[in-house]
Amino acid sequence: MRIDKVTAFITRKKDNVEELLLILHPNAGIQIPAGTVEKGESVEEALKREITEETGLRKITIEKYIGSKETKLKNDNFLVAEKTKVYSRPSSASFDWAELRKGTNVKSIRISGNYTQITYKEFDRFPDPNYLSYQITGWVPTVILSKKMRRHFFHVELNEKVQDEWEIFADNHKFKLFWSSLTNLANIIDPQYEWLKYVRYDLGYQFEKTI
Repeated sequence: MRIDKVTAFITRKKDNVEELLLILHPNAGIQIPAGTVEKGESVEEALKREITEETGLRKITIEKYIGSKETKLKNDNFLVAEKTKVYSRPSSASFDWAELRKGTNVKSIRISGNYTQITYKEFDRFPDPNYLSYQITGWVPTVILSKKMRRHFFHVELNEKVQDEWEIFADNHKFKLFWSSLTNLANIIDPQYEWLKYVRYDLGYQFEKTI
């Protein structure tokens, strides 16, 4: 089972400078709009939904499907392939005290029958956390865990005038949206900066030439 994810490189040209739209997460640094393809969605539908949810933008044009990259997670790392309840024992008859959404990164601990004990952790900030802020440990069906991921990259054009900065409340957080010059980008967190390098250098895509 493979998880598909999407990444949106949203650009505009202002004062003859090519700019990329970025998100400042309150706890997790500067990011590129991205998300998981849900069940029944095409990658294009997932892209538009994620853009609207994370930026509030609706008037966009998909300029180019740039390409994709497949990754296999290493060691005890897995992705949740379907939304699942987390059980207190390796049985669906036990207490289901938590839930994990599709695309969540978890670590496996042990296997019992058809269930795997996993743990999910959130820290107070990323990178350089001070402390563990939140943790879920429990049992999920082994069949819904995956090591395979394919990320789809899109170049998206903005078809409306917007402010240089704005805020949006999404995913229980207040995000700050802002534009950054492609020639002097803000410090995007890893591994997201690697996505941009992959698109530019491995796939040879030039945003500036397509505007």
